[in-house]
Amino acid sequence: MKRSLVLSLFQLFQLFQLITVTQSSADSCVCELINSQKPFPHDRLNTAKDEASRCNRNISLKMSADMDTLLLALDRRLPQIQSELSLLEVEDDRDLYGLLSLVVIENELLEITQILEKLNGSTEGHQRLTANTQQQIMHIKEELKDLQELDTMEVVKRQQANQRLKRDLDQCRNGLRTKAPTTSPPPGLCPYGRFMNVSGPRVFTAGEYPGSFKYGAWGRDPKPDPGKEHWYWMVPMASSNRYAHYVRRYSSLSSLIVGVSTPGNVMIHSSNPTTNTVQGPNVVMYGEALYYNCYNRDAVCRFNLTTKTISDLQLPRGTRFNNKANYCHLEECYPFTDLDLATDESGVWVIYTTNDNFGNLVLSKIEEGNPLKLGQTLQTSVYKQAVTNAFMACGVLYVTRYVNRDQEEIFYSLDTVTGDENFNVGIIFHKVLPNILALNYSPVDQMLHAYCDSTWCPTKSCLSKPPPLQPKSTNTANKLQM
Repeated sequence: MKRSLVLSLFQLFQLFQLITVTQSSADSCVCELINSQKPFPHDRLNTAKDEASRCNRNISLKMSADMDTLLLALDRRLPQIQSELSLLEVEDDRDLYGLLSLVVIENELLEITQILEKLNGSTEGHQRLTANTQQQIMHIKEELKDLQELDTMEVVKRQQANQRLKRDLDQCRNGLRTKAPTTSPPPGLCPYGRFMNVSGPRVFTAGEYPGSFKYGAWGRDPKPDPGKEHWYWMVPMASSNRYAHYVRRYSSLSSLIVGVSTPGNVMIHSSNPTTNTVQGPNVVMYGEALYYNCYNRDAVCRFNLTTKTISDLQLPRGTRFNNKANYCHLEECYPFTDLDLATDESGVWVIYTTNDNFGNLVLSKIEEGNPLKLGQTLQTSVYKQAVTNAFMACGVLYVTRYVNRDQEEIFYSLDTVTGDENFNVGIIFHKVLPNILALNYSPVDQMLHAYCDSTWCPTKSCLSKPPPLQPKSTNTANKLQM
C-alpha cells in the first residue's frame, strides 16, 4: 500500500522532489515536499521596470517636438531672408532706406544664428543622452533575458498577455465612443499645421506718424495682384480713434518703416465718417479689397481698391455693434472692436457676437462673390469681453488674452473642421506695448501683424507640418502638434 501511494505522489508532483515520507497512522501518511525550482525574482523584474520608466522619462516627446520646432523655424527663415536680399538688390530706393533694410536683414541673421546655436547644443545633449540610454537598454535587455529563463511557470508571460488583452479591450471601448478621424485637409489646403510657438517681434516701427493714430491695422494681402506680392497696407483710425476713410499702401517693408508710401492713399470716401466708411480697427485686405465693419451698421463692407466700388454683407439679426461687444481686459476695453475681420489660407472670416449666443464669439466664413454671403458658421464658448483679440490660421480660430504689460497669451482655439474647442493652448508671446489693438495672421509669411498703440510690429509665428492623414481603418487619429 505504501509503495503504490508513493508512486502516485511521484506521478502527481513531477516538478517536486520527494524527500521524506513518514507514516502517521495505519490508514494515512504525511508527505514532506521540497520545490526543486528556484523562486522567481520579482524584485529584479521590478528593478528592470523602473529602469525602463526612467528611459522613457529621459527621452520624451517634448524633446523631439523642441527639435522639430527649431528645424522648422530655420526652414522658414532661410527662404525668407533670401527673398529679402533679392528684393534689396533690385529695389531702387535712392538711398532712402537701404540702410534700414540691412538692419532688418541683420536682425534676421542674428535670429538664425541663435537658432543654429540652440540646434548645436541640443544635438550634443541628445548624443550624450542617446549613448547613456543605449547602455541602459542593453542592460535591461540582458536582465529580461535572464528573467525569461527563470520564469519556468510563465507567470510574467501570462501577465503580459493579460495586459495586452486589457489594452485591446480599452481601445475597443474607446473606439466606440470617439469620433472617426477626419481625412480631409484643413480649409484652404493649408501646407503647415497648428501653432507651435510665437517668437518675439521681428521689427517694430512708429512709421510715418509717431505717436499719432493710436488705433489702426496693417498687414499684407494674402491674395495680391501680380507685381504687388511684397506690398503692405495700413489703415489708421484718422478720426476719434474710431473711423477711417482711406487705405495707405507701401511697396515693401522697408518703405513702410521709413514712411515712404507708394502709391499713397486710396480713398474710400472724401469725408469721414460717412456711409460705408471704416468703423473700428479690425480690418483686413484680401484679393485687392478691404474688408471692414461698415460705419454705424452691423454689416461687413468690402471696398475694391481697383474699381473703387463697395459691397456689403448684413450679419445675422441680433449681432452686437456700435461699441456694445468690444475686446477687453481688466484694465481697459478697445472701443469699436465689435466686429473683427481675419484672413487665413482659405480666405476671409468675420468674428462677432450675437444676443442668441449670449455675447460669446461667433465665427463665420465670408464667401467671395457678388453679393457677399456668409458660409460656415460656428459658435464658441468664449465670452467676447473677456478676451483681447482673435485671428485665424490654417482653418483654426485662435483667441488671446492679456497677461501683463509685456506678455499676451494665445489660450483658446477652435478647429473649423472638427468643431473641437481647446482652452489650454498656452502660447505666450511678448509685446512691444501693452495693448494690441489689431492682430491678424498673414499666410504669405506666417507672421502675426500687430498694431499696438500706434506702433506696428510683425511677430514671427512658428507652425508645425501636419502628420500624414490616417487611413479610415485605423483606430487612432493623430493630432497636429501645437
